[in-house]
Amino acid sequence: FLQQELRDAGRVLGPCPDSPRAPLAREALRVQEQSEQLAQELREVSRNRASLRGRLRELRQYLHVLREGQRFTSLPAPLGSPPRPRALSEREPILDPSLHQHLDRKINFVAGVIHPWRVSAFERLLWRACRGYLVASFVEMPEPMEDPATGESITWVIFLISYWGEQIGQKIRKISDCFHCHVYPYPESEASRADTMSGLHSQIQDLSVVLEETEQYLAQVLDKVVLVLPTWRVQVQKMKAIYLVLNQCSFDVTEKCLIAEVWCPVRDLTQVQDALRQGSYKSGSSVECFVQRIPTSESPPTLIRTNKFTAGFQSIVDAYGVASYQEVNPAPYAIITFPFIFAIMFGDVGHGLLMFLFALWMVLYENSPSLRQASNEIWLTFFEGRYLILLMGAFSIYTGFIYNECFSKATVIFPSAWSVATMANHSSWSSAYLATHPSLTLDPNVTGVFQGPYPFGIDPIWSLATNHLNFLNSFKMKMSVVLGVVHMGFGVLLGVFNHVHFQQRHRLVLELLPEMVFLLALFGYLVFLIFYKWVKFSVADSMVAPSILIHFIDMFLFTSNADNLPLYRGQVPVQTVLVVLALASVPVLLLGTPLYLCCRRRAPRTGRPAPVAAGEQEPLLEGQEAGNSVNATKEDVESGGHDPNSEHLDFAEIFMHQAIHTIEYCLGCVSNTASYLRLWALSLAHAQLSEVLWTMVMRNGFVRLSYVGGVVLVPTFAAFAVLTVAILLVMEGLSAFLHALQL
Repeated sequence: FLQQELRDAGRVLGPCPDSPRAPLAREALRVQEQSEQLAQELREVSRNRASLRGRLRELRQYLHVLREGQRFTSLPAPLGSPPRPRALSEREPILDPSLHQHLDRKINFVAGVIHPWRVSAFERLLWRACRGYLVASFVEMPEPMEDPATGESITWVIFLISYWGEQIGQKIRKISDCFHCHVYPYPESEASRADTMSGLHSQIQDLSVVLEETEQYLAQVLDKVVLVLPTWRVQVQKMKAIYLVLNQCSFDVTEKCLIAEVWCPVRDLTQVQDALRQGSYKSGSSVECFVQRIPTSESPPTLIRTNKFTAGFQSIVDAYGVASYQEVNPAPYAIITFPFIFAIMFGDVGHGLLMFLFALWMVLYENSPSLRQASNEIWLTFFEGRYLILLMGAFSIYTGFIYNECFSKATVIFPSAWSVATMANHSSWSSAYLATHPSLTLDPNVTGVFQGPYPFGIDPIWSLATNHLNFLNSFKMKMSVVLGVVHMGFGVLLGVFNHVHFQQRHRLVLELLPEMVFLLALFGYLVFLIFYKWVKFSVADSMVAPSILIHFIDMFLFTSNADNLPLYRGQVPVQTVLVVLALASVPVLLLGTPLYLCCRRRAPRTGRPAPVAAGEQEPLLEGQEAGNSVNATKEDVESGGHDPNSEHLDFAEIFMHQAIHTIEYCLGCVSNTASYLRLWALSLAHAQLSEVLWTMVMRNGFVRLSYVGGVVLVPTFAAFAVLTVAILLVMEGLSAFLHALQL
């Protein structure tokens, strides 16, 4: 309630200046009493203010009704004054004053205000119900007023209805009630109206003074709330946290103390003991709390300590699954692999620099309260991943230098390795030849035309070539396959640490080895073919270089293609042996571990574990079985955990688990290798979209090299900057981020 009142008053509740301790029971009662007193005081003041505002609004509406009605029902001019021309106006009197003496019946009035949305329906219903035996006038109120139902400021409509007969008057009042009109008494004589208006003026002034004092008193009460509420919130949250933990505890046998069974990191046991000792001392307890380590067969939960730098990467890994206790945590490796995979699809020096500077600004001002306490959920997502965005921008700058692209334009950091002058000197490029051939071919077989590889990245001369896209297609497609196979192989090798740590050395031979054989015999061989072709075939014999794709297809078909020359001697037998090894590794992976565990189960045991003392098996709590957790269910105990001595007794369950793992791994190798081609696709898409944006927008600003061109360049650059940020940085960046998540 207090927070809602502050929010309604437009007050901002600041953070707690200090960290108060959790209050004792006596202090909690005092906080409760003070908060209830403040809430009651706020309710009364708010109720009085609302009542005063409503009364003041009604008086002002009544005053406006009388003022506007005075213009409609004004008395005739005195004798001897010049006649006033009649005009069709809403401000003119309803009845001609000269007709008063001819009327035998008394004229009555109904006056009030109505919502502007209901005027047309109200007027139409009056006409139909009273059959025209009335005269109604409507005029807007000079000043807007608050609608008590919605709180919005609207311009009310004043109506004045004159009628003859009591029955017509009853109908008008009923219709007014149905339309929620505010009807006010309208005095008959002008003197009475003047007296009423003067009385209303004095009442409005008095109410305004009282309302102002009420507002000041309410502001004082709200100041008190703003001063004490942050501290109360922290204290209440700490109390709720304490009682939440206490409610999870269990009573001992004597039901005089509480026992809590928790998982605690070993290196934090000293801190837990100190905290319990201090809590016992401050609470004045005669019995000191103590900690005792309990042996258990349950698998402990996984605790991964993070900081502000690693938290973003750890959250990405946890989104796919949390590693079991003492398993290898892939998050440290993801700090490098994830931004690098993103940068392959987002390689551009300019775009990466903008992303890097944006993340650097968030990192430098990360302690700013305005950034941390923002209410926009999208902004908070960006802010929490500021270090992730920082590395993504830095790696994008690196891959941008590899691709030699800065806002789709190449940069000449080093001299080009291609010599156009040498080609011109060794060719018959005449003036007529140059006039008829808009594109010229540089032949690397000519001595001196190609002087060796570019020192770093792509040669800038490729940005001028017409076959630029074909060259990048081949380069990025092979690069995606190579990086994908290396990434998958690294992930498989991480399992070595798990197998060694949990003393499951049989899995090194029966699982890890078949997995590596299957991966390297097929897709590792594909990577070998890519590098072998790059090394063996030079510029001179590049025209007769065979197709790797056709060789890879023939490898699975156990055949050869006469039109596609072999890369090396004895290629077909080698490929046949590799496919056979890959196929033979599948049944080993499928049946190796289940058969080994089955044989190990049936083998006679050479020794038995020593019996445990009876005292160690006594339950701590009443009705608790030995070895069970205080708060654990039967299913939790039966699930077990990572225990090198624990054995699964159900062979069907082991086989089913291994079969799922085998199918998932074999299909995943094929599908993931193809999935890594998205690196090639997204990288080309980003480069082409950046080039289109430069060609369609920014290049138009360089058409005229004059003062007019300089003026045109300003809005052109503004449009280019907005589209770059909106499309290439936000949309393309989000797309590359999602694809990097999938990889």
